[in-house]
Amino acid sequence: MIHNFDVVIERDEAGYYVASVPALLGCHTQAKSLDTLMKRAQEVIELCLLEEGE
Repeated sequence: MIHNFDVVIERDEAGYYVASVPALLGCHTQAKSLDTLMKRAQEVIELCLLEEGE
């Protein structure tokens, strides 16, 4: 099953990109580059869905 989620991306004071998924409580990750951040965001979404029993 395919899911689509909005991902909010911000940059912190240290230069890290931070991604959060508002629809999934506690679902967030960070990385130094946008490429890495997008890969990590996909992984963390999958993990959050597993925890919710999807």
